[in-house]
Amino acid sequence: MRMAHSPSMTQHFPPGRNQHGENHWPVMRVLVVHDLRTGLAMRPEWGPMNGPDAVSEQYLLEKAIGRLPVGSTVIGDANFGVFSVACAGQQSGHPVLLRLTSVRAQRLAGENLQDGMDRPVVWKPSRDDRRSHPDLPADACVRGRLIVRQVQPNNGAAPVLIALFTTLPWAESEILNLYGQRWNIGVSRQGHIVQSVRDRPRL
Repeated sequence: MRMAHSPSMTQHFPPGRNQHGENHWPVMRVLVVHDLRTGLAMRPEWGPMNGPDAVSEQYLLEKAIGRLPVGSTVIGDANFGVFSVACAGQQSGHPVLLRLTSVRAQRLAGENLQDGMDRPVVWKPSRDDRRSHPDLPADACVRGRLIVRQVQPNNGAAPVLIALFTTLPWAESEILNLYGQRWNIGVSRQGHIVQSVRDRPRL
């Protein structure tokens, strides 16, 4: 979010830079969690996008998870399919349903991804995870399932293989159906959307 230029705003929310030098506008990174069925939004989390105190979208989500209503499940795209988000959900008592990048999913599976995979996995933090989250306990892990399915986009594009990590105990068909409902909330090309859903949806 670009904001009005002032000395105070540029101090707290530094402008970005490009090949021509520093930009004019202070920039704030904002994350909003929406309810999957109603579209209602929680109070956002925000912080500087640039500078020494810059925050990531994942960091903002980890803060927001603690304010979710009881019974919520966190649903996020591959930008949020990282260990710290899964761990924050576990610590707050919220199940997660996260899409993973193919590289991360393959590392978690320990082999090449194949359509039809549905197996229990124990997700442990990588060295990078521990570097960015030094407060993680030595035995930190998140137990869940890795589900891999080939899906057909409704825009007629070629089928794609998606990998999902979840701590939900539901049947596979319900989990896939639930993740498909993520598209009920629009995604802008300038950011990512995180959804939560309260209680078990009627599928």
